[in-house]
Amino acid sequence: MTNEGVGGAVASLKTISDLESATVRFAGDSGDGMQLVGGQFSDASAIFGNDISTFPDYPAEIRAPAGSLAGVSGFQVNFSSLDIHTPGDQVDALVAMNPAALKTNLADLIPGGVLIVNSDAFTPDNLEKAGYAQNPLTDGSLEVYKLHAIPITTMNRRAVDGLGLEKRSADRCKNFFTLGLACWLYGRPLEPTITYIDEKFAKNATLREANVRTLKAGFNYGETTEMFVSSYRVEKAEIQPGTYRKITGNEAVAIGLIAAAKLADKQLFYGSYPITPASDILHELSRHKEYGVITFQAEDEIAAIGASIGAAFGGCLAITGSSGPGVALKTEAIGLAVMTELPLVIVNIQRGGPSTGLPTKTEQADLFQAVFGRNGETPVPVIAAASPADCFDVAIEASRIAMQHMTPIILLSDGYIANGSDPWRLPDVDQLPKIDAPFYENGHGERFLPYERDERLVRRWVPPGTPGLMHRIGGLEKADLTGNVSYDADNHQFMVRTRQAKVDKIADDYPPQPVLGERTGDVLIVSWGGTYGAVATAIERLRAQGKKVSAAHLRYLNPLPHDLGELLRGFRHVLVPELNLGQLRTILRARYLVDAVGLNKVKGKPFMVREIVEKVDELLGLRPSTVEAPIVATRRPTQSVVSEAQG
Repeated sequence: MTNEGVGGAVASLKTISDLESATVRFAGDSGDGMQLVGGQFSDASAIFGNDISTFPDYPAEIRAPAGSLAGVSGFQVNFSSLDIHTPGDQVDALVAMNPAALKTNLADLIPGGVLIVNSDAFTPDNLEKAGYAQNPLTDGSLEVYKLHAIPITTMNRRAVDGLGLEKRSADRCKNFFTLGLACWLYGRPLEPTITYIDEKFAKNATLREANVRTLKAGFNYGETTEMFVSSYRVEKAEIQPGTYRKITGNEAVAIGLIAAAKLADKQLFYGSYPITPASDILHELSRHKEYGVITFQAEDEIAAIGASIGAAFGGCLAITGSSGPGVALKTEAIGLAVMTELPLVIVNIQRGGPSTGLPTKTEQADLFQAVFGRNGETPVPVIAAASPADCFDVAIEASRIAMQHMTPIILLSDGYIANGSDPWRLPDVDQLPKIDAPFYENGHGERFLPYERDERLVRRWVPPGTPGLMHRIGGLEKADLTGNVSYDADNHQFMVRTRQAKVDKIADDYPPQPVLGERTGDVLIVSWGGTYGAVATAIERLRAQGKKVSAAHLRYLNPLPHDLGELLRGFRHVLVPELNLGQLRTILRARYLVDAVGLNKVKGKPFMVREIVEKVDELLGLRPSTVEAPIVATRRPTQSVVSEAQG
């Protein structure tokens, strides 16, 4: 079989290996443009027709020293001819732009996998920064991989030579050389990236020419060098017909909120304070003023939610967004929204904690905060997104619940979902169900009772200034019906129970809990949030082996679905994988007295499919049982102690 060069001429005879799927990771310094390379490679794969799933991994340090382990940035993409749910476990190909990138990512490369490194970066200084005593490119330690040590920096400089670029500007183009090489290796088209370059550098012809040159140089290098004897081909996936775009979780949340406002015929107000990894929702919404979107970047988290509560009182679909530490600052105001019974969506893009924690890493450790984390009896419904594309639907559902049940609601996403991307099939907007959330406007001279309720215990939504419907709301306890301030003990107990019962009745609207597999069997995996992809893939593998394993992925976390208890009782074992120390498991054990077992991970990384498969096999007695580690930290030696021991 032959490959064609960029110009279409046959350059050399090389074999092409067909693959069902491939997982590629690009890694380098935060200034090496790995997020851009990964994004463009993903776009090319999506345009080619593959199903894709991505996982950007940002460095924890904003300005970590160049070449240091703390400054490594990565982007992983899984592309396939089949339906996929995760960005992959181990990677088939790793592109490492320096020794630090190699050191931090090599463990995830499969034996025999493709390893492409920028040999120009393996200088004594960079090797020392990465903790290498010897150069791994020459000491034989990489023999188990298909190593391709390429002087990428040098070859990039040759490609852009003659354009008059200073050395630093020229070197910044080398990520496109890498991208071109990766596109050749996996048969990705260059046209989408060239279009991107044309638009990005429309006002700088020199940089446009430099990046196009080096992109093509990388592609042609793969085609002509004898270093590569084979490339790979992943055919198009069979997907449901429609118009698709690649979308991140944060983009999907923003677009879903806009859609919800239109479906309810309400103006959208978003009050927020910038925080990783939630800031992109504010950025995306600020671009859509043509849809009546109002965005407010407040001076702090408390001001952001205060303004949003005011917008809800004024009749807007009101949203505030943050991450765990910011939500902690909003808790008193969430209580105010509960007391005043105003519709408010609180978006929490979870990250590693506690406190400032791990801002660029993912975690699911805010479930207790969402369900219980306020003073007093403060019931708030909680729902969670399962994937980047699912964020669109969940944003609409959260908005519907908030407005139809007159309550604040917490929407949980996480850094993995927020920054990752999926192909998203654009919906037919005419088929999206309208959200019935009318204002009460019938004054007619009767005495208005702001806390009079319907059969669902929901009070009426009345914007201020509606003639004849003057009323008072606030943070002090309300007298039933009138809303007057009340310190009566019996009234307080009645109002507390009423607010709880109102939230409990939200579950009456839920559809039956979906199950992957049968509703009885040996093991039921109960998951929520960003664990969906790994669980769904694990279920496919386990059931293909004939094992009686099913999965229930929960969108609604408070109140829980009515049929969940019966479902749990239909299985011998219940497994709850979470990126925390067992928060949903604790809730399920307390609520249903079920002996649920946890699979818990708090490393700032999502689950691998094999971790879930191995735990299920353990429960089925097919692997040696491992005792769950007690929640006691084992002391890890500091670097100085390690150095002493080595010395």
